[in-house]
Amino acid sequence: MYFWYRFFTYLFYPFAPIYLYFRKIRKKEDPVRYKEKLSKINIERGQGFLVWFHVASVGEAMSILPLIDSCIREEKINRILITSITLSSGKILEKRFSGNSKINHQFLPLDINLLINRFLNHWKPNLSIFIDSEIWPNLILNIKEKKIPLILLNARITEKSFNRWKLVKSFSKKIFEKFDLCITSNRESENFLKALGSKNIKNYGNLKFSNIKDNIKNLDVNFLDKIKNRKIWCAASTHPTEEVVCAKAHVEIKKNYNNILTIIIPRHIDRVKAIKEELLKLNMNVLLATEINSFSDNTDILLVNSYGEAVKFYNISKYVFLGKSLIKSLMKNSGQNPIEPARLGCKIFHGPYVANFLETYDYLQKLGVTKKINTSNELGLSLIEEFKSDKPKNKDIVTKIENHGQNILNNVMMELKKYI
Repeated sequence: MYFWYRFFTYLFYPFAPIYLYFRKIRKKEDPVRYKEKLSKINIERGQGFLVWFHVASVGEAMSILPLIDSCIREEKINRILITSITLSSGKILEKRFSGNSKINHQFLPLDINLLINRFLNHWKPNLSIFIDSEIWPNLILNIKEKKIPLILLNARITEKSFNRWKLVKSFSKKIFEKFDLCITSNRESENFLKALGSKNIKNYGNLKFSNIKDNIKNLDVNFLDKIKNRKIWCAASTHPTEEVVCAKAHVEIKKNYNNILTIIIPRHIDRVKAIKEELLKLNMNVLLATEINSFSDNTDILLVNSYGEAVKFYNISKYVFLGKSLIKSLMKNSGQNPIEPARLGCKIFHGPYVANFLETYDYLQKLGVTKKINTSNELGLSLIEEFKSDKPKNKDIVTKIENHGQNILNNVMMELKKYI
């Protein structure tokens, strides 16, 4: 199986520049930095011990921020390289660490041997750490050929991806046995990794519990003044059909609270135009977040149309509905991570389908901060009940979650130090 994977990636090599160029035209790649995916590197490696973190997208990038901060303070680490794939993650990481001479961000090259070798020969990492479920066969095998320690951190293997890997059992063993250490985010992933051939596996919990929140930027002062008397709730990481459910819940709530404001943060902002059209058909007064200066008392729904903004809105909301949880067709790959709003003291509402984060929801349910709903009517009525009491955010629960996250971070850092 690996022979064919390597063969086809080799055949793709001559077409890689064309592929990336057309992605650039479609605005799916950085107009200049997309060449980094062809291992065209313009940054010097520098001297000393270099730790390399690889993340796929925004969620994984945000999950390692406290870990990166710990590594910055670690005297034995001279340089930190962070690679990612998506355009949005690149923008966030570049902005977050601009001006820090110890950290560089690059886009990960395509998984083609010639490109991977050029990348590894330039950066010569002393320790490589992949986050979540980033598995690139050529990259992994080349890392091990160069005898670089390799860690899979906050590993999350879903049942769907596990079943795919099982179809190529010998290939999966060849890949997963290469990891020197796998630190999983849940018990299910721990069991799946064992079955796939990983050997050194530890489970301390989901690293996303340790996300920092001291860098939250406040929303525009004029906007905050306009909403000071509004009842506010968020619907985050929504998928198709769920925005309509939330709009119907808004209608239900408005029967009791005419000053209700619903903030919708779709999982994929390229759907914003279609979402707005759907909501307008329901006679909703919809405003895009980038037009926030036009906010008025008549605004029903604020539709967030940029990445990395969710935390700002969680910060002003006590109640959050998390999407990808009402869609039965996604049942085996359902749910979005509720940790971020929970850490900010929000009560979480979700549908019945949360397979991807069962342990996280179990933990938060024991703290009494989650509630399952099945319909728009149920969501609306549940929020009406919450608005009646409108209790302040529970600081004790926030502290418990923060302590839980700090313990996870400490354990993870303890493991990493064995390789530094």
